[in-house]
Amino acid sequence: MHALSTQAAPASICLRDYRAPAWRVDTVELDFDLGIDASEVLARLHLRRDPAQDAPLRLDGENLQLLSIALDGTPLPATAYRYDGNALEVDGARDGSVLETRVRLRPAANTALEGLYLSGPRETGFLLTQCEAEGFRHITFFPDRPDVLSRYTVTLRADRTRFPVLLAGGNPDGAGALDGGRHWARFVDPHPKPSYLFAVVAGHLQVMERDYVTADDHAVQLKIWAEADAIDRCHYAMAALERAMRWDEQAYGRNYDLDVFHVVATHDFNMGAMENKGLNIFNAKCLLAAPDSTTDEEYRHVEAVVAHEYFHNWSGNRVTCRDWFQLSLKEGLTVFREQSFSADMNSAPLKRIEDVALLRRAQFPEDAGPLAHPVRPAQYSEINNFYTATVYEKGAELVRMLAGALGRDGFRRGMDRYFERNDGRAATLEDFLAALGGANGTDLTPYLAWYAQAGTPRLKAHGHYDAVRHTYTLTLAQYTPGGHGAEPRVPLPIPVKLALFTPQGDMLPLHLDGQTAKPDTERVVVLERAEQSFVFADVTTAPVPSLLRGFSAPVILECDYTPGELALLLAHDVDGFNRWEAGQQLAARAYEDLRDDTAGAALHAWCDALARLFDAAAIDDALLADLLTPPGEVELAERESAIDPQRIHHLRQALQQRLAARLGAAALRQRYAALAAHTTIELDAASQAQRRLKRRVLELLALLDRAGSGELATAQYREAPGMTDRLAALSVLVRSDAPQAAAALRDYRERHAGNALALDKWFAVQAQLPGERALDRVRRLERDAAFTLKNPNRVQSLLGAFVRNNPSGFHRVDGAGYRLLAERLVALDALNPQVAARLATAFNGWQRLEPLRREAAHAAIVELAGHHGLSRNLAEIIGSVLNR
Repeated sequence: MHALSTQAAPASICLRDYRAPAWRVDTVELDFDLGIDASEVLARLHLRRDPAQDAPLRLDGENLQLLSIALDGTPLPATAYRYDGNALEVDGARDGSVLETRVRLRPAANTALEGLYLSGPRETGFLLTQCEAEGFRHITFFPDRPDVLSRYTVTLRADRTRFPVLLAGGNPDGAGALDGGRHWARFVDPHPKPSYLFAVVAGHLQVMERDYVTADDHAVQLKIWAEADAIDRCHYAMAALERAMRWDEQAYGRNYDLDVFHVVATHDFNMGAMENKGLNIFNAKCLLAAPDSTTDEEYRHVEAVVAHEYFHNWSGNRVTCRDWFQLSLKEGLTVFREQSFSADMNSAPLKRIEDVALLRRAQFPEDAGPLAHPVRPAQYSEINNFYTATVYEKGAELVRMLAGALGRDGFRRGMDRYFERNDGRAATLEDFLAALGGANGTDLTPYLAWYAQAGTPRLKAHGHYDAVRHTYTLTLAQYTPGGHGAEPRVPLPIPVKLALFTPQGDMLPLHLDGQTAKPDTERVVVLERAEQSFVFADVTTAPVPSLLRGFSAPVILECDYTPGELALLLAHDVDGFNRWEAGQQLAARAYEDLRDDTAGAALHAWCDALARLFDAAAIDDALLADLLTPPGEVELAERESAIDPQRIHHLRQALQQRLAARLGAAALRQRYAALAAHTTIELDAASQAQRRLKRRVLELLALLDRAGSGELATAQYREAPGMTDRLAALSVLVRSDAPQAAAALRDYRERHAGNALALDKWFAVQAQLPGERALDRVRRLERDAAFTLKNPNRVQSLLGAFVRNNPSGFHRVDGAGYRLLAERLVALDALNPQVAARLATAFNGWQRLEPLRREAAHAAIVELAGHHGLSRNLAEIIGSVLNR
């Protein structure tokens, strides 16, 4: 194993070393004098000292030009303080002291997009902040940690012509004119908050407004701000915000608590969005929506992200994290709340399929590779590197398990107690479990093991039917592979929701041996030890078990199903998720049939079952589209001991081709024509489902009839009323290498030249061109006038799509894809370390590649690790990838 050979690895921060802050700040008064090249910040901190700790006043502060400093109104001599570029230490401070500092910032030069920075061109762009996780220290000196909660008063001053809009978190508290064409605005937040929730925005922005009255009769002004060419694309987000606010009132009893709620869109943002108290800032791709530039999937994503950030007002803002090790306390919980909202607004089964597919595509590989970490990590070097699928998506699954264990009413009781106990506090996961358990008279501390242990548990299931006693014994066993030796591997509580089916597809009543509860056709058993058996009585026939219904725990199920049993569940299971899951498992077996050149029982069973469903009239179009889609290349790679991405791609294509042939070109063309005849731009569930299935049918048809599908796709592209159909057609043309693809790409480029979000899709579609041709296409696109490394969205649309979503293109056997990524990471790291570090996670799992690719990837990573001057963000990722 190789360390960072030419530079020291970043120092670690450990959970076990946590200490309460020696100094807190009760109130903060901030005065901003805003400018593009230089801004000045005057800060007055009202200090409170912990009498139990004898520590000097030490404040975080990075890249700050200190102009003046005073303590209790007296300017300090240079001998009374020390500033090393990272922290300010001040002598003589006492409990109740007021520290005043003035610093100068350089927003236009801030390419890291952390702290105060410029979004857009210097002539027309606007200023904004990003402070999570540790960006506030780039604005002023402060104990920049989430357990220091303060009340903020913020005054903004700027040139009225250049910065006509001035915004900060909290309630407005006055505004007016100043001499010299300048103006001011003041904002007061009555709620204590950590520094990471601070935000200001200033510049040329247009507003969309709506009045809202909360369930407790509080009048609120909702205001969404965007640049003039984008404000008309904010209507959907405004409606989604209202839906989210009403849902939170009904589902959790949580009302909004300020007089105004601001939401701002920007094209220059490292994150998806940020829940700053009263002033949410959104990456434009997560807020703007219009039929000509937004797909159905993106509409759902906008609704989900708007809801997510609003829900943070309670699960993250009013109750925040004691330290960053508790990050999933706000993020995992809020993802769960967002998922529940989206399920209520749309289709619950399809939402569950979407969420689990994302978990398997993003989090399971993370758990299996060198970047694996627990949901609550024991240590970190750079907290920005822990905004991961493990913290978010797996964290949400853990909350879902708790909610399932407590039931709907019990979970609501527990959440009420959690919010009431911890309002205005910085809490821990222990506080969360104590509130949930205490409200229901149960001990949930065994679930803490889920938060402390990395890796995806494997759940082995074996059933035995006793025809004489009419009993069915289900034996469950668990183990968690991997781990880096830092955490113990202990048995976890795993709730398994299950049902039993007859060979005819009917559900059996469940009589769990020894229990007198009235039998039902579905129930939950909890595996609490390494292995347990559960006996069901009065089982009249050998059953087929449907396990982990609704994906009741984030585990990998290993069950000795026959292809016929999986086909039965695919045909008859009433749980939409498990019906899809049976199809995924059967498709994976079919893939292995092709790979191993075996008899093909699973392949035939999968194709035949889907052919019957394809002809069925009752099945939902969107669900059918998902059933017709086998696991992706990333998921299939998890079934390989030595990964050859190009071979996996070719096998998956062959698998889909076999399915398409079984369905038949005539049937596919007939179904496509029927769906195309009802083309609409509406966003209702039925219209979205038809578009979803139409795309899938066209993709399958392209595997059988390249020329015919090219004509259909070209017509669909030309006649599409909205982006969903247009992008689907363009993708089919590009991926099938149709002769019409070049003309469609030129048309798209011209049609959307002024729309940054639509243009991102143009880059992404081409970056996912399968096979070795992709690298040359990416290099050519890098030379396009619209490409820049300075914009995170553009970087992700081209380089991110290539290295994450195009395994057969990125993992070239000659290593050229790895070298390209390493070179771009060095350039990116100098501009924006957060974006570079996230992109570097594409190297996760390189050890499992087949030998030639493994050697090439290793060489590229070692060369990158030896580069002098890597940021702490990128150095930590590369160090973990190599050293584990």
